[in-house]
Amino acid sequence: METITDFRPKYAGFWTRFWAYLFDLLIVASIGWLVVRPIFRLTGLDLNESLWYAPITIVSVIIFYTYFTLMTFFLQQTLGKMIMGIRVSTVTYEKPNFVTVLFRETVGRILSVIPFNLPYIIVGFTPKKQAIHDFIADTIVLHEEDYAKLQLPKPVEQPNQLHQPNPVQ
Repeated sequence: METITDFRPKYAGFWTRFWAYLFDLLIVASIGWLVVRPIFRLTGLDLNESLWYAPITIVSVIIFYTYFTLMTFFLQQTLGKMIMGIRVSTVTYEKPNFVTVLFRETVGRILSVIPFNLPYIIVGFTPKKQAIHDFIADTIVLHEEDYAKLQLPKPVEQPNQLHQPNPVQ
């Protein structure tokens, strides 16, 4: 059987996404340490309150979700994803709209983060390398400049099913 070659975008796997996420966490933490904490110190707000609803915690959470949502919406990638050469796309390879990104980066991430980040592990076991937040928002994460080479069977040409009678001579 003859084959034809098809090139499809390559899905980003667990480790690529893991390193991108770590870079993003460093960036978000840096924003907190370099911008938010000095502002809190200058205004006299408490930095040592350990409650989950402390002002510093609420501001940090807002920065976290705003960073991921806006970067993904406008650029289809965060700075960590840029470093790793991956981007977010819909399952139909289009740019996700704002509602999709917002849902993916808020509700989807909350569901993925709460149980000790364990849902992220399923990226390594799904065919399109999707995490829980990808399934919820119908998104995928693709390598920007890497494509998977697929060998597909060449379609067999079907003979014409209509029979044309020979003209009588």
